[in-house]
Amino acid sequence: MFDFSKTRAAFHLPDGVTYLDGNSLGPMPRAAQGRVAAMMADEWSEMLIGGWNKAGWYAQPRRVGDRIARLIGAGPGEVVMGDTLSIKVFQALSAALALRPDRRVILSDSGNFPSDLYVAEGLARAMGATLRVVDPGDVAQAIGDDLAVLMLTEVDYRTGRRHDMADLTARAHRAGALALWDLAHSAGAVDVDLTGADADFAVGCTYKYLNGGPGAPAFIWTHPRHAAAAQPILQGWMGHAAPFAFDAEYRPAPGIERMRVGTPPVIALAALEAALDVWDDLSLSDLRAQSIRLTQAFIAGVEAACPELVLNSPRDPQGRGSQVSFRHPQAYAVMQALIAAGVVGDFRAPDVLRFGFAPLYNDLADVERAVGVLARIVHDGSWDRAEFHQKADVT
Repeated sequence: MFDFSKTRAAFHLPDGVTYLDGNSLGPMPRAAQGRVAAMMADEWSEMLIGGWNKAGWYAQPRRVGDRIARLIGAGPGEVVMGDTLSIKVFQALSAALALRPDRRVILSDSGNFPSDLYVAEGLARAMGATLRVVDPGDVAQAIGDDLAVLMLTEVDYRTGRRHDMADLTARAHRAGALALWDLAHSAGAVDVDLTGADADFAVGCTYKYLNGGPGAPAFIWTHPRHAAAAQPILQGWMGHAAPFAFDAEYRPAPGIERMRVGTPPVIALAALEAALDVWDDLSLSDLRAQSIRLTQAFIAGVEAACPELVLNSPRDPQGRGSQVSFRHPQAYAVMQALIAAGVVGDFRAPDVLRFGFAPLYNDLADVERAVGVLARIVHDGSWDRAEFHQKADVT
């Protein structure tokens, strides 16, 4: 079994804090501060605009993309970085719809992240398509011969429910449709295998389990069979075949490079590169085994200590990602009390206490402390103080 104490030591975790919110924002890798400072001092300061060539800034989105590819079951040259996750969802979905011009139905589920559904709704309106949203358990039955694109987030952001990517992708293909997967709550948390599942497109963010920092850039993957044909509606300068020819008309770059849009966020990518160093000797199978160990222990502990809380995640670890949620009628106040006591999770409306478990830095001691503090807060009623009911802008 991999020694996760080595990866835990690679992160700055504030004293007295048990951090179970890496599914929202990963903690800072210790190496990131120095890497960004060096980039600013040695590259931006000294090279100025020459850094695009001398320091490799221009090629950075592909270089970093190759490192993420290994964590999602993709190959070299198949992943590129840049922009936000919503932009990448828009690009991938528009490209997938264009590959099925005789069909105009997008299928998703009610557990998908709202931003993905907002993008799909707007794109459907602009392209004369229809967005069909069903219950997560009804997705397989809703795949029909009119479907153009199946668009799902692999791990549900509220419940942690994990879709069977290979099965649903195969069902979509049998119906003549394409499958687009959002890996926001998967990459760095579970054993993703896009190639093995034969998916068509995938996108994801890097500020959660990949620990790239707030606002870290997103990634996009296109299966090689679509790389030469995919034509996203959002065509940017960096995705041109010859950006510095300054042609008046757009010509898509070969392969995944056409999915680049704007100028890459070089400073943010430097921090992300430092964060990715921790993965060099770690296998996804070890990651997944540790994730299951932690989440199973947490569920058992909470149910024994706090029977009044209701499990809101699948009990079977094979159907769950690396997060666990419980329901409580005063979940927001309970979570604020937890945070004040040094156990950081988060709240999701209307009544969900959500806890993310990142094997890179969480361990069984974190589980034990979180269960103990949660039990105390629930049982002594200390959550019911006025300040814990005051809603903040970000929950």
